[in-house]
Amino acid sequence: MTRHVDSAGGMRNPTSVERRGDRELVVTRTFDAPPSTVYRAWSQPELFQRWWVPKSVPGMSLVSCELDVRTGGKYRLEFAAGGTDTMAFYGKYIEVVPNERIVWTNDEGDEGAITTVTFEDLGGKTLLTFHEAYPSKEALEEALQGSAAALPEQLGQLGDLLSGMEDLP
Repeated sequence: MTRHVDSAGGMRNPTSVERRGDRELVVTRTFDAPPSTVYRAWSQPELFQRWWVPKSVPGMSLVSCELDVRTGGKYRLEFAAGGTDTMAFYGKYIEVVPNERIVWTNDEGDEGAITTVTFEDLGGKTLLTFHEAYPSKEALEEALQGSAAALPEQLGQLGDLLSGMEDLP
């Protein structure tokens, strides 16, 4: 199953969502920015929190964003959905190659995926590949109904952020 999803930024840089087998999800999108800039948006908490939360989810906010993006480092994201209750997602970075690759675990439950994001240089643009390997078919199905369903919107929001990053320090 492959589908191209229109998202923020229109069809100029569509997001492709592909299910591979029973346990893998691959999402790709090209960004009009070099890999070093796209990597910064994934690795610097002050930039990451500006695009990660889907704007279409009313009341959802990222109340805490801790990213220690280095091999052996950890991350913790805490979300609020309008009330006082929060949800935390956390894990560790297995491999980090700046401007090229980030690999992390999702440790909040037994069904967490291993996520790999790569940044391929296309002559000043970046082909981003987001790959998740799930421990079971059921875990992938659950993700496709939940967090993974928001990826096209999130990557559209990343594209919007990147289009204005030349103005950022």
